[in-house]
Amino acid sequence: MRVAIVAESFLPQVNGVTNSVCRILDHLAATGHDALVIAPDPAPPAYAGFPVHPVPSLTLPFYRSVRVGLPGRGIARTLEGFKPDLVHLASPAVLGGAGLATARRLGVPTVAVFQTDLAGFARQYGLRGGDAIIWSWLRRMHRGAARTLAPSTPTLHELAGRGIPRLALWGRGVDLGLFHPGHRCRSLRGRLAPGGEIIVGYMGRLAAEKQPQLLAALADLPGVRLAVVGAGPMEGRLRRLLPQAEFFGLRTGAELSRVLASLDVFVHTGSNETFCQAVQEALASGVPVVAPDSGGPLDLVEPGVNGLLYPHGEPSALRAAVAALAADAGLRARMARQARESVRERDWASVCEELLGHYRDVLAGSPAASCHPAA
Repeated sequence: MRVAIVAESFLPQVNGVTNSVCRILDHLAATGHDALVIAPDPAPPAYAGFPVHPVPSLTLPFYRSVRVGLPGRGIARTLEGFKPDLVHLASPAVLGGAGLATARRLGVPTVAVFQTDLAGFARQYGLRGGDAIIWSWLRRMHRGAARTLAPSTPTLHELAGRGIPRLALWGRGVDLGLFHPGHRCRSLRGRLAPGGEIIVGYMGRLAAEKQPQLLAALADLPGVRLAVVGAGPMEGRLRRLLPQAEFFGLRTGAELSRVLASLDVFVHTGSNETFCQAVQEALASGVPVVAPDSGGPLDLVEPGVNGLLYPHGEPSALRAAVAALAADAGLRARMARQARESVRERDWASVCEELLGHYRDVLAGSPAASCHPAA
Protein backbone atom coordinates (compact mmCIF):
# COMPACT_ATOMS: atom_id res chain seq x y z
CA MET A 1 0.00 0.00 0.00
CA ARG A 2 0.96 3.62 -0.50
CA VAL A 3 -0.08 5.49 2.66
CA ALA A 4 0.08 9.25 3.11
CA ILE A 5 -0.04 10.33 6.77
CA VAL A 6 -1.24 13.85 7.52
CA ALA A 7 -0.13 14.46 11.11
CA GLU A 8 -1.16 17.39 13.29
CA SER A 9 2.01 16.78 15.31
CA PHE A 10 5.36 15.18 14.51
CA LEU A 11 9.01 15.26 15.49
CA PRO A 12 10.68 17.13 17.10
CA GLN A 13 7.52 17.49 19.21
CA VAL A 14 7.22 14.54 21.59
CA ASN A 15 3.67 13.51 22.43
CA GLY A 16 1.18 10.71 21.90
CA VAL A 17 0.33 11.68 18.32
CA THR A 18 3.99 11.82 17.31
CA ASN A 19 4.79 8.52 19.01
CA SER A 20 1.92 6.71 17.29
CA VAL A 21 2.83 8.09 13.86
CA CYS A 22 6.46 7.05 14.30
CA ARG A 23 5.45 3.52 15.29
CA ILE A 24 3.12 3.24 12.30
CA LEU A 25 5.89 4.39 9.96
CA ASP A 26 8.32 1.89 11.50
CA HIS A 27 5.81 -0.88 10.86
CA LEU A 28 5.03 0.23 7.31
CA ALA A 29 8.76 0.21 6.54
CA ALA A 30 9.24 -3.22 8.13
CA THR A 31 6.35 -4.75 6.18
CA GLY A 32 7.24 -3.41 2.74
CA HIS A 33 4.74 -0.59 2.27
CA ASP A 34 5.40 2.94 1.02
CA ALA A 35 4.57 6.11 2.92
CA LEU A 36 5.09 9.81 3.32
CA VAL A 37 4.30 12.28 6.08
CA ILE A 38 2.86 15.79 5.94
CA ALA A 39 3.50 17.58 9.24
CA PRO A 40 4.06 21.03 10.79
CA ASP A 41 7.43 22.71 10.32
CA PRO A 42 10.03 22.22 11.74
CA ALA A 43 10.24 18.54 10.96
CA PRO A 44 13.01 16.11 10.00
CA PRO A 45 13.46 15.55 6.24
CA ALA A 46 12.72 11.85 6.57
CA TYR A 47 11.72 9.15 9.03
CA ALA A 48 12.09 5.35 8.66
CA GLY A 49 13.24 5.96 5.10
CA PHE A 50 10.06 7.85 4.17
CA PRO A 51 10.01 11.55 3.16
CA VAL A 52 8.53 14.13 5.52
CA HIS A 53 6.99 17.20 3.91
CA PRO A 54 6.77 20.15 6.33
CA VAL A 55 4.12 22.84 6.08
CA PRO A 56 4.27 26.32 7.67
CA SER A 57 3.21 26.41 11.30
CA LEU A 58 2.64 28.78 14.19
CA THR A 59 2.81 28.40 17.97
CA LEU A 60 -0.16 28.60 20.27
CA PRO A 61 0.07 31.84 22.31
CA PHE A 62 -0.86 30.03 25.54
CA TYR A 63 1.34 26.98 24.89
CA ARG A 64 4.52 27.98 23.09
CA SER A 65 5.90 24.45 22.73
CA VAL A 66 2.94 23.33 20.57
CA ARG A 67 2.99 24.15 16.87
CA VAL A 68 -0.09 24.09 14.64
CA GLY A 69 0.37 23.39 10.95
CA LEU A 70 -1.27 25.75 8.48
CA PRO A 71 -3.08 24.33 5.44
CA GLY A 72 -1.94 25.49 2.03
CA ARG A 73 -1.49 24.41 -1.57
CA GLY A 74 1.57 22.36 -0.66
CA ILE A 75 -0.62 19.67 0.88
CA ALA A 76 -2.56 19.14 -2.35
CA ARG A 77 0.62 19.15 -4.47
CA THR A 78 2.28 16.62 -2.19
CA LEU A 79 -0.66 14.22 -2.17
CA GLU A 80 -1.21 14.54 -5.91
CA GLY A 81 2.46 13.74 -6.55
CA PHE A 82 2.56 10.77 -4.19
CA LYS A 83 -0.65 9.16 -5.52
CA PRO A 84 -1.56 7.37 -2.25
CA ASP A 85 -3.91 4.41 -2.01
CA LEU A 86 -5.10 5.75 1.33
CA VAL A 87 -4.69 8.88 3.46
CA HIS A 88 -4.24 8.46 7.22
CA LEU A 89 -5.36 11.49 9.24
CA ALA A 90 -3.51 11.50 12.58
CA SER A 91 -5.59 13.36 15.16
CA PRO A 92 -7.15 15.57 12.46
CA ALA A 93 -7.88 19.20 13.27
CA VAL A 94 -6.40 21.86 10.96
CA LEU A 95 -4.02 19.97 8.64
CA GLY A 96 -6.36 17.00 8.76
CA GLY A 97 -9.17 19.07 7.34
CA ALA A 98 -7.01 20.07 4.38
CA GLY A 99 -5.81 16.49 3.92
CA LEU A 100 -9.38 15.22 3.94
CA ALA A 101 -10.53 17.78 1.37
CA THR A 102 -7.68 16.89 -1.00
CA ALA A 103 -8.21 13.15 -0.55
CA ARG A 104 -11.91 13.49 -1.38
CA ARG A 105 -11.10 15.52 -4.49
CA LEU A 106 -8.63 12.83 -5.59
CA GLY A 107 -11.08 10.02 -4.80
CA VAL A 108 -8.75 8.53 -2.18
CA PRO A 109 -10.28 6.99 0.98
CA THR A 110 -9.25 8.27 4.41
CA VAL A 111 -8.85 6.69 7.81
CA ALA A 112 -9.09 9.23 10.64
CA VAL A 113 -7.54 8.43 14.02
CA PHE A 114 -9.22 10.34 16.83
CA GLN A 115 -6.60 10.98 19.49
CA THR A 116 -6.97 14.40 21.12
CA ASP A 117 -9.95 15.65 23.14
CA LEU A 118 -9.85 19.15 21.67
CA ALA A 119 -12.97 20.29 23.52
CA GLY A 120 -11.55 19.14 26.85
CA PHE A 121 -8.22 20.77 25.99
CA ALA A 122 -9.98 24.07 25.31
CA ARG A 123 -11.89 23.91 28.61
CA GLN A 124 -8.68 23.35 30.58
CA TYR A 125 -7.29 26.56 29.06
CA GLY A 126 -10.35 28.57 30.01
CA LEU A 127 -11.92 28.67 26.56
CA ARG A 128 -15.49 28.27 27.77
CA GLY A 129 -18.46 27.76 25.49
CA GLY A 130 -16.44 26.37 22.61
CA ASP A 131 -17.62 22.75 22.85
CA ALA A 132 -20.41 23.10 20.29
CA ILE A 133 -18.14 24.78 17.73
CA ILE A 134 -15.32 22.27 18.22
CA TRP A 135 -17.60 19.22 17.98
CA SER A 136 -19.34 20.66 14.91
CA TRP A 137 -15.97 20.94 13.16
CA LEU A 138 -14.88 17.46 14.29
CA ARG A 139 -18.16 15.92 13.11
CA ARG A 140 -17.75 17.57 9.73
CA MET A 141 -14.27 16.12 9.30
CA HIS A 142 -14.92 12.64 10.62
CA ARG A 143 -18.14 12.24 8.65
CA GLY A 144 -15.99 12.66 5.55
CA ALA A 145 -13.67 9.82 6.53
CA ALA A 146 -14.23 6.25 5.39
CA ARG A 147 -13.51 5.10 8.93
CA THR A 148 -12.74 6.77 12.27
CA LEU A 149 -10.65 4.84 14.76
CA ALA A 150 -11.18 5.53 18.47
CA PRO A 151 -8.40 4.63 20.95
CA SER A 152 -10.60 3.45 23.82
CA THR A 153 -14.10 2.21 24.54
CA PRO A 154 -15.21 5.38 26.40
CA THR A 155 -13.97 7.55 23.52
CA LEU A 156 -15.68 5.34 20.95
CA HIS A 157 -19.00 5.65 22.78
CA GLU A 158 -18.62 9.42 23.08
CA LEU A 159 -17.91 9.78 19.37
CA ALA A 160 -20.96 7.69 18.52
CA GLY A 161 -23.06 9.88 20.81
CA ARG A 162 -21.70 12.95 19.02
CA GLY A 163 -22.99 11.66 15.70
CA ILE A 164 -19.72 10.45 14.18
CA PRO A 165 -20.33 7.40 11.93
CA ARG A 166 -18.27 4.42 10.73
CA LEU A 167 -16.41 3.92 14.00
CA ALA A 168 -14.06 1.16 15.06
CA LEU A 169 -11.78 0.60 18.04
CA TRP A 170 -8.01 0.82 17.60
CA GLY A 171 -5.87 1.09 20.71
CA ARG A 172 -2.18 1.87 21.11
CA GLY A 173 0.80 -0.41 21.43
CA VAL A 174 3.59 -0.41 23.96
CA ASP A 175 7.27 -1.30 23.62
CA LEU A 176 7.44 -4.30 25.95
CA GLY A 177 11.22 -4.46 25.69
CA LEU A 178 11.84 -0.82 26.49
CA PHE A 179 9.26 -0.68 29.28
CA HIS A 180 10.07 -3.64 31.49
CA PRO A 181 10.30 -4.36 35.25
CA GLY A 182 13.87 -5.52 34.71
CA HIS A 183 14.95 -1.88 34.28
CA ARG A 184 14.29 -1.12 37.95
CA CYS A 185 17.39 0.67 39.24
CA ARG A 186 18.59 0.21 42.81
CA SER A 187 20.94 3.20 42.77
CA LEU A 188 18.24 5.52 41.45
CA ARG A 189 15.82 4.31 44.10
CA GLY A 190 18.46 4.85 46.77
CA ARG A 191 18.96 8.43 45.64
CA LEU A 192 15.25 9.23 45.46
CA ALA A 193 14.25 7.47 48.66
CA PRO A 194 17.27 7.17 50.97
CA GLY A 195 14.96 6.51 53.91
CA GLY A 196 13.06 3.74 52.16
CA GLU A 197 10.14 6.00 51.18
CA ILE A 198 7.53 4.84 48.68
CA ILE A 199 8.31 6.44 45.31
CA VAL A 200 5.22 7.79 43.57
CA GLY A 201 5.71 9.11 40.04
CA TYR A 202 3.94 11.13 37.39
CA MET A 203 4.89 11.27 33.70
CA GLY A 204 3.35 13.59 31.13
CA ARG A 205 3.20 17.14 29.87
CA LEU A 206 3.28 19.69 32.66
CA ALA A 207 0.35 21.56 31.19
CA ALA A 208 -3.21 22.46 32.13
CA GLU A 209 -4.87 19.73 30.07
CA LYS A 210 -3.10 17.08 32.20
CA GLN A 211 -4.21 18.70 35.51
CA PRO A 212 -0.86 17.99 37.25
CA GLN A 213 -1.71 20.51 39.97
CA LEU A 214 -3.69 17.66 41.58
CA LEU A 215 -0.32 16.22 42.61
CA ALA A 216 -0.29 18.85 45.35
CA ALA A 217 -2.61 16.52 47.27
CA LEU A 218 0.36 14.15 47.65
CA ALA A 219 2.98 16.73 48.64
CA ASP A 220 2.92 15.98 52.37
CA LEU A 221 1.84 12.33 52.30
CA PRO A 222 3.91 10.58 55.01
CA GLY A 223 6.50 8.11 53.76
CA VAL A 224 6.06 9.13 50.12
CA ARG A 225 8.57 10.73 47.74
CA LEU A 226 7.27 12.28 44.53
CA ALA A 227 9.02 12.02 41.15
CA VAL A 228 7.83 14.13 38.20
CA VAL A 229 8.86 13.37 34.61
CA GLY A 230 7.98 15.82 31.88
CA ALA A 231 8.15 19.44 30.82
CA GLY A 232 5.70 22.17 29.97
CA PRO A 233 4.35 25.61 30.84
CA MET A 234 3.24 24.62 34.35
CA GLU A 235 6.66 23.45 35.52
CA GLY A 236 7.42 26.60 37.55
CA ARG A 237 4.09 26.47 39.34
CA LEU A 238 4.48 22.76 40.09
CA ARG A 239 7.96 23.25 41.53
CA ARG A 240 6.44 25.75 43.96
CA LEU A 241 3.56 23.39 44.83
CA LEU A 242 5.88 20.39 45.22
CA PRO A 243 9.11 21.70 46.77
CA GLN A 244 10.23 18.24 47.93
CA ALA A 245 9.56 16.46 44.62
CA GLU A 246 12.27 15.32 42.23
CA PHE A 247 11.79 16.89 38.79
CA PHE A 248 13.47 14.91 35.99
CA GLY A 249 12.42 17.08 33.06
CA LEU A 250 11.75 15.43 29.72
CA ARG A 251 13.10 11.87 29.51
CA THR A 252 12.91 9.38 26.66
CA GLY A 253 14.23 5.95 25.76
CA ALA A 254 16.30 4.00 28.27
CA GLU A 255 16.39 6.91 30.74
CA LEU A 256 12.61 7.04 30.85
CA SER A 257 12.22 3.28 31.19
CA ARG A 258 14.66 3.25 34.11
CA VAL A 259 12.72 5.94 35.97
CA LEU A 260 9.33 4.33 35.35
CA ALA A 261 10.45 0.86 36.42
CA SER A 262 11.95 2.31 39.61
CA LEU A 263 8.61 3.66 40.84
CA ASP A 264 6.41 1.95 43.41
CA VAL A 265 3.20 3.65 42.25
CA PHE A 266 2.38 5.58 39.08
CA VAL A 267 -0.15 8.43 39.23
CA HIS A 268 -2.08 9.99 36.40
CA THR A 269 -4.16 13.14 36.90
CA GLY A 270 -5.74 14.21 33.58
CA SER A 271 -9.44 13.47 33.07
CA ASN A 272 -9.58 14.13 29.30
CA GLU A 273 -7.41 11.27 28.05
CA THR A 274 -8.65 9.44 24.99
CA PHE A 275 -6.19 6.59 25.69
CA CYS A 276 -3.29 7.49 28.05
CA GLN A 277 -0.08 5.93 26.84
CA ALA A 278 1.73 6.94 30.03
CA VAL A 279 -0.52 4.59 32.03
CA GLN A 280 0.17 1.74 29.61
CA GLU A 281 3.94 2.28 29.76
CA ALA A 282 3.84 2.27 33.56
CA LEU A 283 1.87 -0.99 33.56
CA ALA A 284 4.38 -2.56 31.15
CA SER A 285 7.10 -1.49 33.61
CA GLY A 286 5.39 -3.49 36.35
CA VAL A 287 4.11 -0.48 38.30
CA PRO A 288 0.60 -0.25 39.82
CA VAL A 289 -1.36 2.74 38.53
CA VAL A 290 -3.67 5.23 40.23
CA ALA A 291 -5.73 7.04 37.58
CA PRO A 292 -8.99 9.00 37.24
CA ASP A 293 -12.17 7.12 36.45
CA SER A 294 -12.68 8.68 33.02
CA GLY A 295 -11.52 8.27 29.45
CA GLY A 296 -8.81 5.91 28.31
CA PRO A 297 -7.65 4.68 31.74
CA LEU A 298 -11.00 2.89 32.13
CA ASP A 299 -9.80 0.41 29.49
CA LEU A 300 -6.37 0.00 31.08
CA VAL A 301 -6.78 0.01 34.86
CA GLU A 302 -8.72 -2.80 36.53
CA PRO A 303 -9.38 -1.63 40.11
CA GLY A 304 -7.88 -3.93 42.69
CA VAL A 305 -5.97 -5.90 40.05
CA ASN A 306 -3.35 -3.65 38.42
CA GLY A 307 -4.20 -0.36 40.12
CA LEU A 308 -6.93 1.89 41.48
CA LEU A 309 -9.33 4.42 39.97
CA TYR A 310 -10.44 7.57 41.78
CA PRO A 311 -13.27 10.03 41.02
CA HIS A 312 -11.69 12.39 38.51
CA GLY A 313 -10.86 15.89 39.66
CA GLU A 314 -11.07 15.02 43.37
CA PRO A 315 -7.69 15.57 45.09
CA SER A 316 -8.78 13.95 48.35
CA ALA A 317 -9.74 10.76 46.52
CA LEU A 318 -6.39 10.72 44.71
CA ARG A 319 -4.60 11.11 48.04
CA ALA A 320 -6.62 8.31 49.63
CA ALA A 321 -5.90 5.90 46.77
CA VAL A 322 -2.16 6.58 46.84
CA ALA A 323 -2.10 6.33 50.63
CA ALA A 324 -3.82 2.93 50.47
CA LEU A 325 -1.16 1.55 48.13
CA ALA A 326 1.70 3.19 49.99
CA ALA A 327 0.59 1.49 53.21
CA ASP A 328 0.26 -2.02 51.76
CA ALA A 329 3.42 -3.60 50.35
CA GLY A 330 1.67 -6.90 49.66
CA LEU A 331 -1.05 -5.23 47.61
CA ARG A 332 1.54 -3.26 45.62
CA ALA A 333 3.48 -6.45 44.88
CA ARG A 334 0.37 -8.29 43.67
CA MET A 335 -0.66 -5.37 41.49
CA ALA A 336 2.87 -5.03 40.09
CA ARG A 337 2.75 -8.63 38.87
CA GLN A 338 -0.65 -8.12 37.28
CA ALA A 339 0.35 -4.78 35.74
CA ARG A 340 2.76 -6.29 33.23
CA GLU A 341 0.40 -9.17 32.48
CA SER A 342 -2.46 -6.78 31.68
CA VAL A 343 -0.65 -5.26 28.67
CA ARG A 344 1.51 -8.13 27.41
CA GLU A 345 -0.64 -8.60 24.28
CA ARG A 346 -0.38 -4.92 23.32
CA ASP A 347 2.99 -4.87 21.53
CA TRP A 348 3.26 -2.37 18.69
CA ALA A 349 3.67 -4.99 15.95
CA SER A 350 0.30 -6.56 16.81
CA VAL A 351 -1.43 -3.19 17.17
CA CYS A 352 -0.03 -1.90 13.86
CA GLU A 353 -1.16 -5.08 12.11
CA GLU A 354 -4.66 -4.28 13.37
CA LEU A 355 -4.31 -0.86 11.76
CA LEU A 356 -3.28 -2.38 8.43
CA GLY A 357 -6.39 -4.55 8.70
CA HIS A 358 -8.48 -1.39 8.95
CA TYR A 359 -6.66 0.03 5.92
CA ARG A 360 -7.45 -3.12 3.90
CA ASP A 361 -11.07 -3.09 4.98
CA VAL A 362 -11.46 0.52 3.86
CA LEU A 363 -9.79 -0.16 0.51
CA ALA A 364 -12.09 -3.16 0.02
CA GLY A 365 -15.14 -1.10 0.93
CA SER A 366 -15.94 -3.12 4.06
CA PRO A 367 -18.12 -1.20 6.54
CA ALA A 368 -16.97 -0.49 10.10
CA ALA A 369 -18.83 -2.29 12.85
CA SER A 370 -21.66 -0.15 14.13
CA CYS A 371 -21.38 1.39 17.57
CA HIS A 372 -23.97 2.89 19.87
CA PRO A 373 -23.37 4.78 23.11
CA ALA A 374 -25.25 2.20 25.13
CA ALA A 375 -23.27 -0.72 23.67
